[in-house]
Amino acid sequence: MNIVLIGYRGTGKSTIAEILGEKLSMRVIGMDAEIERRAGKPIPEIVEEYGWDHFRDIESQVAADLGSDDELVIDAGGGVIVRPQNIESLKKNGIIFWLVADEETIVERIKDGTQRPSLSGSKTFVEEVAEILAERQPKYKAAANHTIDTAKEIFAHQDVGGSFELAPPGVIIPRG
Repeated sequence: MNIVLIGYRGTGKSTIAEILGEKLSMRVIGMDAEIERRAGKPIPEIVEEYGWDHFRDIESQVAADLGSDDELVIDAGGGVIVRPQNIESLKKNGIIFWLVADEETIVERIKDGTQRPSLSGSKTFVEEVAEILAERQPKYKAAANHTIDTAKEIFAHQDVGGSFELAPPGVIIPRG
């Protein structure tokens, strides 16, 4: 069984994936890093040279491949939910956790990032975040088995029973 983390940029997918991978002794795969590895270039270059559709095609293939694997913590790209087949692939052998944060927290966390090209091209950074969040939230919600608000304190610890708990309380991930 895989653990799949979805959510907008800046919600903590990469950080939490690393914590879970270490605590659960599972391999961590970042879908964006895998896309870059397969394409042989960074995401901004893929999008600039070939467009978003080509990027999404690679992403769909990565989702299909990872959905057939096992014992992974998958840090999915923020737009993985754009294509329903990606979620179908990832759910085949995975539990999906939607990591959420309020708009202000997301903007603060990603404002200095230069890793991604604009999704809208014509809006301010804050307007784009608000627009894309509003557009994607129903898709994230529909895809998720569980939701975790990462704007609040997030921690991972082993409880007495050998499970790992991720805050907020109530989301329990059993050990191996």
